[in-house]
Amino acid sequence: MMTIDGLGRRRLRVAVVALASTVLAATVGIVLAPPATAASLVEVTSFGDNPGGMRMHVYVPDSRPGNPAIVVAMHGCGGSGPGFYSGSEFASQADRYGFIVIYPTATQQAGFGNCFDVWSAASKRRGGGSDPVSIMSMVTYVQREYGGDPNRVYATGSSSGGMMTNAMLALYPDVFKAGAAFMGVPFNCFANAADFPPQNSQCVNGRMDRTPQQWGDAVRQAYPGYSGARPRIQLWHGTNDTLVPYQLLQEAVDQWTNVHGLSLTPTSTDTPQANWNRRRWTSGGTTPLEAISVNGAGHSLPMSGMAQAAVQFFGLTGGSPTPNPTTGTPTNPPTNPPTVPPTTTPPPSTGACRVGYSANTWTGGFTANVTVTNTSTSAVNGWTVQWSWPGNQQVTNAWNATVSQSGAQVTARNVSYNAAIAAGASVTFGFQGTYSGANQAPTQFTLNGTVCG
Repeated sequence: MMTIDGLGRRRLRVAVVALASTVLAATVGIVLAPPATAASLVEVTSFGDNPGGMRMHVYVPDSRPGNPAIVVAMHGCGGSGPGFYSGSEFASQADRYGFIVIYPTATQQAGFGNCFDVWSAASKRRGGGSDPVSIMSMVTYVQREYGGDPNRVYATGSSSGGMMTNAMLALYPDVFKAGAAFMGVPFNCFANAADFPPQNSQCVNGRMDRTPQQWGDAVRQAYPGYSGARPRIQLWHGTNDTLVPYQLLQEAVDQWTNVHGLSLTPTSTDTPQANWNRRRWTSGGTTPLEAISVNGAGHSLPMSGMAQAAVQFFGLTGGSPTPNPTTGTPTNPPTNPPTVPPTTTPPPSTGACRVGYSANTWTGGFTANVTVTNTSTSAVNGWTVQWSWPGNQQVTNAWNATVSQSGAQVTARNVSYNAAIAAGASVTFGFQGTYSGANQAPTQFTLNGTVCG
């Protein structure tokens, strides 16, 4: 590693500490306290082979299925596992959907302090050693001790953790099914430890403009001979990021489109939330790649709501968890409602629209998702969806729509970022409510006055 002496080293440390403090303060502002639940973050001191000398913390929600999914959530440089637990929303998502979160703490330095090793030769080979092997030991531990589902393992992280997310998906494509990398760089971007600090880095300074083929080859060389399915990946970057420049998002897109055999041209673009510009690559009914540019954001991701978007991309939001037999029913049902079979409204066979409705119900309360598909040949610009409750239900709050209720009649209107529904496209919104008696599904929906079902 190249060393920095005297005044240069002191200036670098001051700049790094200031940056870490700014990012931590901005991130902690999202979640001011750990999730309101009896579960807590626990440190595991002996979890297996640990060549990276890492620390492991795990968050196990009280309510979870017998074989819960596993999400590895990784901090940025200068951070820690407990810091990322407190300063991100993945634990609250775990409470809601019943997956286990592993929070590793890196101990490698490379000029910044507590950065995940994505620069050494060992970190670029499957089973080569260093941090990737330590992280795999953590995953194996959770599978052994908590019955973690080996078919539902995911990775996410911010900055250095986003870089390691790309690395874990490249090194262990048979283990990780998907990942969400915030402010990362492509796998094998750094030449060595001396290339990691920004003032020296060919990678971070944007001088690693490789072709998609070259980036893709770097992933394939990490696990030679592997011919199985590759993990799906969601990439996030702020357009005003000056520490890990925004242009590196495109380099990562170049890498993963090549790995998945996709065109550089996305199959669709949209704005799922204000200031989120999303490109999607869809193939064979699945979406192997999403790239989300956050307008005006600096080096401060994930922001509020982004953890939920990542978990949704993983496919973990299909329902709330069932109570773990060892812990019983949660004490805070609105946060951790036990799942019952969803109620659905069958879509109509003809007409200009189709509606899917699903609800997760607990005693006295429920959450529901409504998906509206425009089956006509013309785009819808501005939408109003209406229905009447067959029972005694009351909507209390909503997301992705403005919802009002008068008696049994409910009206949901678009918000600014999802007003348009292209021909053949869909939009989804959700809400939380209360009920007495039976929580029956609506029997009919209308879209702009037209009966859908």
